[in-house]
Amino acid sequence: MKSLSIFLTLAAVAATSAFAQMSQPMVSENTTKISDHVWTIIGFPNIAIVVGSHATLVVDTGLGPKNGATAARVAAKLAPNNSKLFLTTTHFHPEHAAGEPGFPPDTILIRNAVQQQEMEKHGQEMIEMFSQRTPQNKELLAGVVLRPPDVIFDQEATVDLGGVTARLLWFGGAHTKGDELTFVEPDRTLISGDVVQNKTVPNIFGDGGTPASWLAVLDKVAALNAAHILPDHSAPGDGSLVAAEIELISGIRTRALTLKRQGVSSEDAGKQVSAELKTQHPDWPNTNAAGFVKSVYAEVP
Repeated sequence: MKSLSIFLTLAAVAATSAFAQMSQPMVSENTTKISDHVWTIIGFPNIAIVVGSHATLVVDTGLGPKNGATAARVAAKLAPNNSKLFLTTTHFHPEHAAGEPGFPPDTILIRNAVQQQEMEKHGQEMIEMFSQRTPQNKELLAGVVLRPPDVIFDQEATVDLGGVTARLLWFGGAHTKGDELTFVEPDRTLISGDVVQNKTVPNIFGDGGTPASWLAVLDKVAALNAAHILPDHSAPGDGSLVAAEIELISGIRTRALTLKRQGVSSEDAGKQVSAELKTQHPDWPNTNAAGFVKSVYAEVP
């Protein structure tokens, strides 16, 4: 198992816009409707609530039990007569998973096998890491103990919520090894985690996926033909976000490999690509691609 100190170093080197949002408000009770059956609580992260006629699915938990309880309370308000509550998580980081103890004890927790392996290996380390970031985080994560899922699946699990189906999908590694996608039918709404974002530079955390595996995942995502996209750390959008993500990652990867062939160091290439992205996308909140460029250099000998 990698030590906490190694994870802290990796997090510092590959800082993401998600981490930059640590100072933003946590879970509130304000919801936005994304499609016929999907609502979101915009925050850190964006939490999805999928409502059917007899069951509800929540995707991600917020940071710690207090936020998890808020998400569960919102879900109950949206569908007070539903008899079942399901919960799943996009990946193993604490703002996505460590709010689970705040959900009702009969909540059915579902997670893919690869993500669960990451959770067992690094979940408590990540809780400690996030706890050290701010006093607020320390309070929110105090005493959190992660429980095992009720259901573990390999590549796909289908949840019938009544008149709406949620397909929980694992296509391979991207931001992490166990990134999970949720595709809601008939809405054609994709809850995309970190795999598809909006005006956000990609980042591979720790020993997650590779640039090539991320692109392979996106090829499978594109085949879903989503109409609505709900990322976890950026604004919702339409299906065009998938093509934009493919173009962004392919562009960074191609540019980084060109610089590598020219003998430019990984550090200098990261600075150069980041500056070029800033020129191309002046309205983006963060164009630091140093971490992703480093992943490209590590991937290709």
